[in-house]
Amino acid sequence: MTNLKRIALLVLIFAVLAVLVFTACSKKTGEPEGLTIKPGVLSVGMEIGYPPMEYYDTDGKTPIGFDVALAKALSAKLGLEFEYLDTAWDGIFAGVDTDKYDCIISSVTYTEERAAMFNFTKPYVANSQLLVVHKDSRVKPKSLEEVQGLRLTYQAETTSDELAANWIAGTKAEVQVFESDKVMNCFDELTLNRVDVILVDSVVAAEYLSRPNNPFEITAEVSNDEVLAICLKKGNDALTEALNKALDELYADGTLKKISMDVFGTDVVSSVR
Repeated sequence: MTNLKRIALLVLIFAVLAVLVFTACSKKTGEPEGLTIKPGVLSVGMEIGYPPMEYYDTDGKTPIGFDVALAKALSAKLGLEFEYLDTAWDGIFAGVDTDKYDCIISSVTYTEERAAMFNFTKPYVANSQLLVVHKDSRVKPKSLEEVQGLRLTYQAETTSDELAANWIAGTKAEVQVFESDKVMNCFDELTLNRVDVILVDSVVAAEYLSRPNNPFEITAEVSNDEVLAICLKKGNDALTEALNKALDELYADGTLKKISMDVFGTDVVSSVR
């Protein structure tokens, strides 16, 4: 091989090495490789209509709430940008299954049935099921049994729906059921006296009952063994592990408790650890 050929070969080798080094160095520092659908982005499915967990600010455009703050904090821990996709609840699980987004952070209750079909992280919020009525109501049910003969509403395809359906089927209770596609509609129906009682998550009831001059009251807690967790496609173990690690760090540094205090005025996160 002539000297000129050797020099040309060395130049080519150095050029290739330079490209490889530049490509490696141009990656965002700390960004996990191959962890998410879109490089550098954590895409999150949310139903933006579930205050105080996820809802739009007064401008009607900016998502806010506990889950939004959590998703942003997790994204930052992972060195990723945060992106949300506003998704109707009845299609939200299909969305994560078909890779429309990386995970669901939208007040998803962990259940054994769901865990058989999806990955779940460690829980991040404690939750329970409550009965809520209008303060002026003539009925004040203290249990599901006392909902017999009343007009009941809840959000469809939620654990409230499952709890009510199982109770009605098991007891043959005669209840007028009014399913709603969003929890906000349940409270509208109660305000307009179209229903007698709502079965709802405690994390949601907290928002409505904390408002000045709110017309609602809680009459009973009918279950208190629920936790909320992040839902992922079955088999997505790498991202599940990364999110668990990030959750641990957010608990340890006090971020999650601060989010809880800011949103609820109380600590709803420590009891699940």
